[in-house]
Amino acid sequence: MRNLDVTTLRSFVAVADLGGVTKAAGFLHLTQSAVSMQLKRLEELIGVTLLDRSGRGIALTPAGEQLLGYARRMVSLNDEVIRRLTHEEFEGEVTLGVPHDIVYPVIPRAMQQFAAAYPRIKVHLISSYTRSLRAQFDKGECDLILTTEAESGSGAELLCTLPMAWIGAPGGATWRRRPFRFASGDNCVFRSSAIRALDDAGIEWEMAVETNSERTVEATVSADLGVMAMIEGTQPPHLEVVAHNGALPDLGVQNINMYGAQSGKGDVIAYLADLLRKGFHPMQGRYDIQSAHRRHVVVAAR
Repeated sequence: MRNLDVTTLRSFVAVADLGGVTKAAGFLHLTQSAVSMQLKRLEELIGVTLLDRSGRGIALTPAGEQLLGYARRMVSLNDEVIRRLTHEEFEGEVTLGVPHDIVYPVIPRAMQQFAAAYPRIKVHLISSYTRSLRAQFDKGECDLILTTEAESGSGAELLCTLPMAWIGAPGGATWRRRPFRFASGDNCVFRSSAIRALDDAGIEWEMAVETNSERTVEATVSADLGVMAMIEGTQPPHLEVVAHNGALPDLGVQNINMYGAQSGKGDVIAYLADLLRKGFHPMQGRYDIQSAHRRHVVVAAR
């Protein structure tokens, strides 16, 4: 009879979720050697290789992918038992405000992880515009908010800086039309800067839709009746970055900021804030790698 150890399973899940031993060690408050030892012990117990260490990073083997689902459930069940029997329960509600256009892909995963750790705390998600969220936060109506801003304001924690991009329907051609058909909600924070970029580039344009609804804007763009401006990497899966090869103006970059994560606000807020950090930081890393690759290609071409 072989018994799996929850501590080793927790380390395995952390490495799988965070993409490496170093980040997992920081998350678990352990040394890297301790995490590596636990992974080795787990592999020896089961008798299979769980991690592919042949590349620059760490990837799951087929056996590791199969174990991951079981490991998540076992760790979650262990934590639930401890909370129930020791009365280490937290109850209440946390209000999180997020702009419409950066809900995906990070927020659903962060909320799922938070619910597993604090099942009796409700996350009240407010999806609105940056200006509205800042006003609600200042009134004390939100515990944590994320914003998309050109700068990081007072009290902000910068999570990442990402490029803006023109977003259209997959394989769409409307971006080639003139006047250029621009789709944007009336209150979109990117609206004025995108229009200014078009004007500066001398591109004739017209509004493809007049609405306050982001869903209406998405529907217009999905039908290839317009093009919108978004932070690259946050577009819905049914839309894509327009490969215009310089035919459209550059839109610059935007900061994704977090407000409300100051120390002293309690373990619950701190945990949710840390999940948001862990969700957005990899997006910055991917952008940095892509930028370095593009610079390398340009230099090589010269």
